[in-house]
Amino acid sequence: MAIAPGTTILDYAVPARRTSRVASLGRDGLLIVSASILMALAAHVGFYLPFTPVPITLQTFMVLLTGAALGSKRGALVMLLYIAEGAVGLPVFASGGSPASLIGLTAGYIWAFPIAAFVVGWLCERGLDRSYLTSIFAMLPAVVINLGLGVIWLAIFGLPMAHGVNHSLSAALLAGAVPFLPGEMFKMVVAAALLPTAWAIVRSVRKEQES
Repeated sequence: MAIAPGTTILDYAVPARRTSRVASLGRDGLLIVSASILMALAAHVGFYLPFTPVPITLQTFMVLLTGAALGSKRGALVMLLYIAEGAVGLPVFASGGSPASLIGLTAGYIWAFPIAAFVVGWLCERGLDRSYLTSIFAMLPAVVINLGLGVIWLAIFGLPMAHGVNHSLSAALLAGAVPFLPGEMFKMVVAAALLPTAWAIVRSVRKEQES
């Protein structure tokens, strides 16, 4: 069975029924809300290092999987909903939840989530997640976006130091990127392996059902 352009692994595994527009929107809404809840749970699986205000969590891993599974638009909407939940005070961020979280030291990473999820989804909609050779290239831009925007935000707003506030890019890199590179690379490799594996399993099941 041919795979339609723009199809994500979730759409292929659990295709939407050809029903009304309202039912289709309801399905998408349920997926978006459910994924935002998983994102909130991922924010609380982690820990802080003593020398940086940036926590190590499973959020960035969830960004990769959400974008890949739901696609560009729904993936970005999940992250925007997640941000909105935190903005109204729900404890969905690693630090809890409040409007202040969206302008704090780690806000750059939070604002990067919708962009990263959109990019991953866009690349996966074009089939990059269906083979082990290309899947890594669907995930890598999101890692760069997450760390890049986080570091830029840290440099602009400055890191509290004993002698004052440090706005240097080098300090932002040391506090906001370098310690997280091994973990982010590991998450990227795992996500890049999971997606082609999922495609292979679903395709195998489909062939058995059609035979």
